[in-house]
Amino acid sequence: MPIPVIHDIWTRLNHPYTADATLVQQTFADIQTAYQAPERHYHNLQHITQLLTLQHSHAGQLTASDVVQYAIFFHDIVYDVQRRDNEERSAVAAVEYLRQTNFPPEKITAVDTFIRATQTHINTQNDRDLDYFLDFDLQILGAAPDNYQAYTQQIRREYSIYPDTLYHPGRKKVLQHFLEMPAIYRTPDFQQQYETQARQNIQAELHNL
Repeated sequence: MPIPVIHDIWTRLNHPYTADATLVQQTFADIQTAYQAPERHYHNLQHITQLLTLQHSHAGQLTASDVVQYAIFFHDIVYDVQRRDNEERSAVAAVEYLRQTNFPPEKITAVDTFIRATQTHINTQNDRDLDYFLDFDLQILGAAPDNYQAYTQQIRREYSIYPDTLYHPGRKKVLQHFLEMPAIYRTPDFQQQYETQARQNIQAELHNL
């Protein structure tokens, strides 16, 4: 998805909620700068493109597509592998922006909740839109083996400051967290399409660590 297409989605998303074109365009520039940082190899604009594509293809199942789209744009805007509060800081950035618009307060709260939920990928809200958003974010786990391997290499490059002796135990902990879930995916269609492959991919990665 070319940047002009992502920009168009962002502009149309904001149109009902603010007439401040400067705010909208400056924030998109900030988003673009963040996701194009040279240290990002997976959590970049391609990741945003992937999630926006999934959101578009499942729009009929979503109650509040605008909440999901804002969560997509902001959920990794802060990404520092040396910090543990990236999700919190990303949520704060989203809320700070949305409070400058006419986006409804209850929806701002939802965006905040969605972004924070990406830390554990657990939905405590019984919110189907959040189920889909979390499944979008984890779709890569159920990708074809070659694509999954490319993803693991991209993640390793993002953590290149850490030697294998530190990276491998941390990565194993993350992967075991997913395997211990009753289901990695929360929606029936993602479970049917990706669950088996995701578990096979994760087991294969664990075997190689």
